[in-house]
Amino acid sequence: MLMRATTLKGYKLDSLDGEFGDVKEFYFDDNNWTIRYLVANTGSWLTGRQVLISPYALVAAIKAEKHIAVDLTKKQIEDSPSLDSDKPVSRQFEETYHGHYGWPRYWQGQGASPLGLSPVFGISSSAEPEVERQPKPIPSQEEWDPHLRSTDSVQGHAIQALDGEIGHVEDFIIDDETWTIRYLIIDTRNWWPGKKVLVSPRWIERASWSESKVFVNLSREAIKQSPEYTKESLLTRDYETGLHRHYQLEGYWNEECADKSR
Repeated sequence: MLMRATTLKGYKLDSLDGEFGDVKEFYFDDNNWTIRYLVANTGSWLTGRQVLISPYALVAAIKAEKHIAVDLTKKQIEDSPSLDSDKPVSRQFEETYHGHYGWPRYWQGQGASPLGLSPVFGISSSAEPEVERQPKPIPSQEEWDPHLRSTDSVQGHAIQALDGEIGHVEDFIIDDETWTIRYLIIDTRNWWPGKKVLVSPRWIERASWSESKVFVNLSREAIKQSPEYTKESLLTRDYETGLHRHYQLEGYWNEECADKSR
């Protein structure tokens, strides 16, 4: 299912033994625009900590009930490596975090799909890993991972087409089966009034985070003539097919089907 990141914010998080918080935001990898962590708001339970939940532990997002099932116990979450709420995520932290749960390191390409997310949703993270389940000290907070970005922090970044600026990032469309960012929602009201459009990360040439700008391999006129997106738009396969046909580009679903058939 394709869902807006802002729609998922506030969804309740249900562990194996009860609710433990709600969705605050997401960290994504800007190499392949894949969600790497869900950031949980745990209220007064784990005050002062950034509580990160990897997609490896996310079972399903239930839209009707506005909650996400997490294949972890509260004890496992509480005993996971602690990261101060005002600290960025370092590669050292990720090493310790993934080792705590016994999960593959996604940055090492262990079983990674073309989208960058390892297809391990059948792995039960509630099983005891080989490492001892005790709170782990965090190594020296150096070498911050330069590829992890917050969805909240990227909202508002300018979008630069081949021939000029066209608007800014309003939101993200996330596939809750693969936890991949499928589209950026672009608000173009500063260029022409009212219209919002979708741009796939596959059409992004590069991002300059120092300039708060994302560069796309599309012309302003092509974007202007693309299918409009509204909150009422149904993100059906027909809608996506029409969008990709407009740009004469192949849909991601065709590549995924080809990969599965190999």
